[in-house]
Amino acid sequence: MNNPLLKKFDAAPFETIKSEHFLPAIKNGISIAKEEINAIVSNTEEPSFTNTVESLEYCGELLDRVTSIFFNLNSAETTKEIQEIAQEASPLLSEFSNDIALNLDLFKRIETVYHQKDSLNLNPEQLTLLTKRYKSFSRNGANLPDTKKETLREIDKELSKLSLNFGENILAETNAYELLLTDESDLDGLPDGAKEAAKAMAEAKDKKGWLITLDYPSYIPFITYAKNRELRKKLALAFGSKGFHNDKFDNQQNVLKIANLRHQRAQLLGYSSHAHYILEERMAKTPDTVFSFLNEILEKAKPAAEREFKQLESFAKELDGIDHLEKWDGAYYTEKLKQKLFNLDDEKLKPYFKLENVIDGVFTIASKLFGLQFKVTDEVDTYHEEVKTFNVTDTDGNFVALFYADFHPRPGKRNGAWMTSYKSQMRKNGLDNRPHVSIVCNFTKPTPSKPSLLTFNEVTTLFHEFGHALHGMLANTTYPGLSGTSVYWDFVELPSQVLENWCYEEEALALFAKHYETGEIIPMDLVEKIKESATFMEGMTTLRQLSFGLLDMSWHSQDPSVIKSVKEHEKETFSKTSLYPNVEENCMSTAFSHIFQGGYSAGYYSYKWAEVLDADAFEYFKENGIFNKKVAEKFKDNVLSKGGTENPMILYKRFRGQEPKPEALLKRAGLLK
Repeated sequence: MNNPLLKKFDAAPFETIKSEHFLPAIKNGISIAKEEINAIVSNTEEPSFTNTVESLEYCGELLDRVTSIFFNLNSAETTKEIQEIAQEASPLLSEFSNDIALNLDLFKRIETVYHQKDSLNLNPEQLTLLTKRYKSFSRNGANLPDTKKETLREIDKELSKLSLNFGENILAETNAYELLLTDESDLDGLPDGAKEAAKAMAEAKDKKGWLITLDYPSYIPFITYAKNRELRKKLALAFGSKGFHNDKFDNQQNVLKIANLRHQRAQLLGYSSHAHYILEERMAKTPDTVFSFLNEILEKAKPAAEREFKQLESFAKELDGIDHLEKWDGAYYTEKLKQKLFNLDDEKLKPYFKLENVIDGVFTIASKLFGLQFKVTDEVDTYHEEVKTFNVTDTDGNFVALFYADFHPRPGKRNGAWMTSYKSQMRKNGLDNRPHVSIVCNFTKPTPSKPSLLTFNEVTTLFHEFGHALHGMLANTTYPGLSGTSVYWDFVELPSQVLENWCYEEEALALFAKHYETGEIIPMDLVEKIKESATFMEGMTTLRQLSFGLLDMSWHSQDPSVIKSVKEHEKETFSKTSLYPNVEENCMSTAFSHIFQGGYSAGYYSYKWAEVLDADAFEYFKENGIFNKKVAEKFKDNVLSKGGTENPMILYKRFRGQEPKPEALLKRAGLLK
């Protein structure tokens, strides 16, 4: 019992956990969960909702806690040891997952209950859980003959390993690349803060000069502001070719194998494609619906995108005599044109977005909308000294959630931003177990002379991830499998994306956008410029987002065995959305972590899908006041607290009083004439 993961704990005991504790704890968790499942199967009583479905829902609590800690660390603070353990643990977990899904005796008990559902007087949450569990068995091979079950097990084992390997390759490539500049003129155009950060990074590695890496806070300022076009090109080629070098970190074979194994798995289970399999449990339901949705927006966005691209081309030619815009020119000239048209750039805005002020701002907004209070606590273990922890309470002082926040890049942390959970909310034995929720980001670090000052894009990212966190914190359900963000994936982005809207509102900005030196609230003319520029180049931005959704669907809605070249397939898929010339050295798929490492396969469209929901939802707030308590309470009671307890469209209509209208999104994006 020297293993802290095998002792009773509430908050994750990070400070006493060693890497060698994980595998024994995972194996122990699997063993306990197997005993719990055997107890359900061997129960001689008639199968009932309580002794079968509910009992299964509460199985594997220790395993869930341990694996959530482990895989979160593998994303946010990984080491070679942790990566090796992941390679060993993932097949074990995949095997265990299959042991449950393919357990015919267990399925028969659930099936018995399912066929009696109309006479059981179940509430909506119980009925949803029963239906979800029944489908999870029927959809995952419970009715397959034994030989096919074995094939499914082998596919799932292989997929778990390939996905891990895909992510490890991207992290290795990101960490390995360094652009060391020794001539200060190569940094012309870069803001002082970015220069200072580059110098600090070089010094941290005992190097002289300025170090640029592929981490977002280093890469984005350079590609946006650096005048040296050749260096922008060099960096963009490195960034765009991750996993595409025909070396030991190459992901081309991983992509082809993952796509093909997913297709084989879907066929084995009786589906035409992986997308057909995935979308059956989404709001969209079918690939045809997704393609219709994406193509409808594409039709509206493409003419606007083409006009914007021509405008950008003319501007670059007029400014610097550039005849052909390349991908490494896009951010640079977009920023220059934005400065010209709106007299607005991130350097003017950043002094008003000190990280600590933005955190206070998002907390204040959560307080005004949902009555939440956030108080720093030092009594909770963290996995890194930079991680901040907060106790979250309601207006009566009741404990709501534990909140972790991790904001800056490190070598062991993957790029991007995400929300995750260390403990799900659920009710068990009369107790409401409150959730432990975390957001992980990669924001600009403080420098010796400046605090962490966020770009406006980083501000919206923080609000986005905090929206997911609210979905987790405010969960108020009985069962962990339906709690918080356990919803259809094309609904999960609604809480995150809707919260971004407050970043554009004067009333909200006045709460936190204060100059870090003078304390002056952001001037009204800057607020107006933020609003005016919100739809700047929206056509091109929309086209880019649609291209990712279409690429995802191209890998997953057809038989991928005909695809021999990842790059050629990509070029063909991008043909109707591309504006810039193709770059032969670059490949998107080999670093498309959302779909080949994360859970967004056949689901990337959901960002755009949820934008329709969030634009429509925020319009409701705007009509009644962005801090209107009644509207906020309806959103909390019908969306945030309900998790996946009912069909998302039912929940949305209960909040909004109607189905969402795409016009709200097109209007906000400036794509409606």
